Amino acid sequence: MSNKDPLCVIRQLAEEYGLLYLDPDKVDIDTYKAVVLKGADPGTDSLDHFEGDERDVLEVVDTPAGPVKAVTLWKRHDFEVAMRDFFAAKNGPLAEIPATQGAAMITVFNWNRINSHLASFPEEERGEEFRRFTQVKSNYIDNLVVLSVGPYSHIDASLAGHSEEEWLLYSDKIRRNHELTHFICRRLYPDNIDEIRDELIADTIGLYSAYGSLDPDKIRLFLGIKDGKYIGGRLENYTDDTAGITDSVNKQIDVIAAKVEKAGKVEPFDLIPILME
Repeated sequence: MSNKDPLCVIRQLAEEYGLLYLDPDKVDIDTYKAVVLKGADPGTDSLDHFEGDERDVLEVVDTPAGPVKAVTLWKRHDFEVAMRDFFAAKNGPLAEIPATQGAAMITVFNWNRINSHLASFPEEERGEEFRRFTQVKSNYIDNLVVLSVGPYSHIDASLAGHSEEEWLLYSDKIRRNHELTHFICRRLYPDNIDEIRDELIADTIGLYSAYGSLDPDKIRLFLGIKDGKYIGGRLENYTDDTAGITDSVNKQIDVIAAKVEKAGKVEPFDLIPILME
């Protein structure tokens, strides 16, 4: 739903995930760990560290792997603050968000759900019930797709072959379906994870969703590969050895392109099991 209150969507999220009340410029990692891992009260309901935008949207998206909650944040500032909040307990609140990152598929503890469940039990039984309830991850862990608005992979419209307005529309569709692909793959193939391959598959599904076909050179453009060499781009978000794996990435892209061509016209998400083989 969209709202005229600029902070409405962020406030809805914060009510579910209290870590968003924390200002990553002012709070240390230990506080984040207490809120995220132990369900501690953040001690504030201020959202002054966000700007908000009335165009922000919070929705539930149906996928072949089931529904997933997705939020679109129009302000780059808000996206980066949210990312720092969500990953602060792991990476520290001051960790920078790369300009080439415009989305994330997040798994996050929902302490509201835990506490609401425990509230129906006598206090003396809550310790045991907490242990029983949290043995099932779906009882307390949510999947959340967080999307920004802007050029995909921080690529200029001219390089993508579009006007700026056109490129924003294509970027939105690529980004959205890229992240939904990550959700589908994690849900349907939890034991088959390869970060680089999964990024290539997600880019493929995003591009196919946006254009109805696959241009493998656009994947290379997104990752920062030109004429077979790494020149700087999103690939560095996933590895410290960009030069060393570029040849392998190029070969994987060629294999993916061949599989897509052989598959013919299919629904974008129907490509996932083909590409995961």
